[in-house]
Amino acid sequence: MNTGMKAIIKKDIREITSNRRLFSVLWIIPLMLTVVLPSIFICAVHFATDDPDVMALLELLPKSARTGSVELTIAGMIFNNILPAFFLMIPIMTASVMAASAFVGEKEKYTLETLLYCPLSVKEIFRAKVLASFLLSMLVSLVSFAAMVAVLEFESFFLMGSPLLPGAGWSVVLFLLSPAVSLIAVTLIVRNSAKAQSVEESQQSAVFLIIPVILVVVGQFAGVMLLNVWILLGLSVLCALLAWVLLQRAVKRFMYETLLK
Repeated sequence: MNTGMKAIIKKDIREITSNRRLFSVLWIIPLMLTVVLPSIFICAVHFATDDPDVMALLELLPKSARTGSVELTIAGMIFNNILPAFFLMIPIMTASVMAASAFVGEKEKYTLETLLYCPLSVKEIFRAKVLASFLLSMLVSLVSFAAMVAVLEFESFFLMGSPLLPGAGWSVVLFLLSPAVSLIAVTLIVRNSAKAQSVEESQQSAVFLIIPVILVVVGQFAGVMLLNVWILLGLSVLCALLAWVLLQRAVKRFMYETLLK
């Protein structure tokens, strides 16, 4: 990565962080998914342990995994098996905020011509735009996870008398699956941003990327598939391969004519 690409990355990140409206949107939804929603789950488990819906969640676990109190068992299942699916929405939604305006934002601000005059090839510009959105997406994901763990540990210790320990699956989600999903989303959204005529049009196309994650979430509650380490590893490999293929194809096909349409 050369100096020119670093300059574009810094510029894009600075534009997002200096825009209060976009910066607030960037954090509101991730914190809702990692702090507010998990807190609702933990409170529901504590105050409605005998509820049929709560007990139905317990039936999804194998008997070998039912250790400790019912409260801690169900809370642990939600933390380590259900919340990772919700967590995967964060890199996609973060990418939709920044990556959606990668090129169409330059067109709207009439700075695209200036960008194309910089001493970088169009493919290097594309990589810099993708990398800027990817880095910001990963930062938001890591901070959101840290906030989620801090809040859930406090709530579980205060309500249930024992902390919740993150399972091995979270390491796979944080360092393998989430980056792969983020790279897929960023690549597709940045590519669409070059063709879109407005930021709104680019963001609308990003909504469809959340549908597969929603299906995984529904599968968790329906008992169709309960995420574990091996399933997460398999998904990570598939998503990493898909991300690599999409990025290579996008870079190869990205030309000046794409931006000037």
